[in-house]
Amino acid sequence: MKGLELSKQFYETYGKEMLEGSFSDYLPFISVGLLGGGSEVLGFDDEVSTDHDFEPGFCIFLPGEDVIDRKVAFQMERAYAKLPSEFMGYTRQKLSPVGGARHGVIRLEDFLMQKTGKKDGNLNTYEWLKIPTQYLLEVTKGELFFDGSGEFTKIRESLALMPRDVRLKRLAGHLLLMSQAGQYNFMRMVKRKDMPAAGVCAYEYVKNAIAAIYLINNEYMPYYKWQFRGLKELDILSHLALPLEFLVTAPNDDSYVNEKYDRIELIATEVISELISQGITSAICGDLEKHAYSVNDYVNDGDLRNLNILSGT
Repeated sequence: MKGLELSKQFYETYGKEMLEGSFSDYLPFISVGLLGGGSEVLGFDDEVSTDHDFEPGFCIFLPGEDVIDRKVAFQMERAYAKLPSEFMGYTRQKLSPVGGARHGVIRLEDFLMQKTGKKDGNLNTYEWLKIPTQYLLEVTKGELFFDGSGEFTKIRESLALMPRDVRLKRLAGHLLLMSQAGQYNFMRMVKRKDMPAAGVCAYEYVKNAIAAIYLINNEYMPYYKWQFRGLKELDILSHLALPLEFLVTAPNDDSYVNEKYDRIELIATEVISELISQGITSAICGDLEKHAYSVNDYVNDGDLRNLNILSGT
């Protein structure tokens, strides 16, 4: 069973009754669901995922102490801890007295501060530019099973899409790094017989190509170990997962370098074609560097456009 469904069934079976029975007065102020870190939030969990941090559990998000004080929060924590220790063949983990648990009672302000750097999740342009997208994904993916006031739903909706200018600024930086690592430096390192450096160039090209493809899709890129998995499910350029995989798995020796460079150019051509299709580049060439600066020119905010092109990487 997938972790998100396990969490929802555990809530529907035990959590809902607990909250409605003992904390009904506070229901208009709380939210319940499964959000945050973990493969189960993204739907990427499998049998390997059950080896750690996998349990029937959910998050209860509380407003500030001016609405629900510490005493009530503590009572809710104790009630949550007393829920059945086993459910559908899975054992719940013990809550740590020093915190850090992914489930249980959580102050919404603390959760948003941890993920976005703002207690209300309201980001300005430059905060949008710097926040790792995996944290935005951890707020906006998963599911809320209950949202008393609807406020958390509004916050999630406001964070669901990156602002256009921020997306283009970030995209421009990753395109430039793709150009430098793949189209320029990879074969130069090969000619020097510096195969470890050539391998690093291939890796940097892949890393930035993946970031660019997520941005082209207007989707948040997950934690690094799930990037390829998520890439294969994107609507645009998902077929590039295979040539990108080849670049990081094939050996860096004379029998593969030419084929690797061909893949680098193939990927670049496909990315450029999509940039043209979306109307966010005016460059007419196969050089990713020129397209990077052209994409940057499409940033409407003059101050943001004039920042270093790598400001969002």
